[in-house]
Amino acid sequence: MCAAIYIVSTVTGYVLTSALLLKCPTLLHRRKRERFLSKHISHRGGAGENLENTMAAFKHAVDLGTDMLELDCHLTKDEQVVVSHDGNLKRVCGINANISDLTYAELPPYLCKLGVTFQRECFCEGGEDKRIPLLRDVFDAFPNTPINIDIKVNNDTLIKKVSELVVKYDREDLTVWGNSRNHIVKKCYKENPHIPVLFSFPRVLHLLGLFYTGLLPFVPLKEQFLEIPMPSLLTKLKDPSRLTRSQRLIAWLADTLLMRKALFQHLTARGIQVYIWVLNDEEDFQRAFDLGATGVMTDFPTRLREFMDRNGISKPQ
Repeated sequence: MCAAIYIVSTVTGYVLTSALLLKCPTLLHRRKRERFLSKHISHRGGAGENLENTMAAFKHAVDLGTDMLELDCHLTKDEQVVVSHDGNLKRVCGINANISDLTYAELPPYLCKLGVTFQRECFCEGGEDKRIPLLRDVFDAFPNTPINIDIKVNNDTLIKKVSELVVKYDREDLTVWGNSRNHIVKKCYKENPHIPVLFSFPRVLHLLGLFYTGLLPFVPLKEQFLEIPMPSLLTKLKDPSRLTRSQRLIAWLADTLLMRKALFQHLTARGIQVYIWVLNDEEDFQRAFDLGATGVMTDFPTRLREFMDRNGISKPQ
């Protein structure tokens, strides 16, 4: 009987303490300094309105008042840091060649028409700008705009050169970087711990484990940005008739576990921003903000800007 009382009292104390710290994490952790706050994030510069990852796309998004540009980086044969999502140029340029095998001068222009990855049966036809830009071009053109950098390959030279550019342009307080792979994020953090990092995919799983066991309020976190998909998007990106029952179940389960308002509120209270990607319709915009997400990443920056203006979602100060 005494043992049972001890176990019950211990578990009750743990649950109550965890619940308290989940609501009030600053009782245990110092709130991270928010170097910038982003609600409106343009994915690849706005891949649904201009050719992805081009200077034209970035300029259009910045002119709309986007809070952050999201982009991807690779390294050319002559060690130039370029902005491109794909390492192979077949999809975007129509040439079966890798960026790493070509010098910057040898890179071909983008095709006139590109598919929008996160919008089913949607294509974007671009204007005159079809050039793959250098990362330094983006830093030069938008010195005051926060930029979210996805390091696409596990390349120590790429990581070092991106860090050097960030330091050269005095952007450590205007940049977040990382990748879904944990070993790349670890290398980024080791190369320059002053640039905030994203949660990798394994770290997201670890975060969920901590959250559902009640341990999260007790554990320090080095990351400052949680960037996650909305799993229910799977049912919109694929033809519904082609989705198997197991795919629907997995999407529902992942959505139920990941899209948690209590989790987002806890992280926000600790100074960790939550970005949900890649949302392209008003229903999903509304759901993300209702859940307490800091910001939404979209291929259609005009659509998101109009939604935010119409619903009184103000730009961060």
